[in-house]
Amino acid sequence: MARRALRHLGLAALASVLVAVLVAGLAGCGGGSPAPKAGDPAPGFEVQGLDGTQGRFPDDYRGRVVALRFWADWCPFCRPEMQAIEPVYARLRDSGLTILAVNVAQSPEVAGRFVRDLGISYAVALDPDAEVAGLYGVVGLPITWFVDRQGKIRNQILGEASAETFAGLAESLLREAPP
Repeated sequence: MARRALRHLGLAALASVLVAVLVAGLAGCGGGSPAPKAGDPAPGFEVQGLDGTQGRFPDDYRGRVVALRFWADWCPFCRPEMQAIEPVYARLRDSGLTILAVNVAQSPEVAGRFVRDLGISYAVALDPDAEVAGLYGVVGLPITWFVDRQGKIRNQILGEASAETFAGLAESLLREAPP
């Protein structure tokens, strides 16, 4: 049993390194950007949702707390985390929480199949060339940025987060007065 657990951890570590190399390489093609820091305005981008809708982040999301998540279906930690935060989203969306799950460098078909299998209800955006990931300095998956109601970066979770950690960060921002 211990050998299997160590093997799983070894494979997960290898997958994480491969994710970091791929994302860094893709982001590096465009020059990349340093990761934004707490208090910085959230880097803006145009987004195409998995459902085909178009939008602009953060402009279209002002007045809402946004958890901006970067993920891919081959990330070993993305599946359990995405499932764990679904109930948090269901509980907090009417209080002003939006989750925008940004799929990095995968086709709409692959991302769509993964999302359908998980049964998540929050918004999914496509980043086929990892340009948005580059704006946020993403070098590993999953990573989540919390953006306040004014469009400023407030917190970051690097790696898999528990539902409790995710909810705690979201709730602290939701308690702040709207603009």
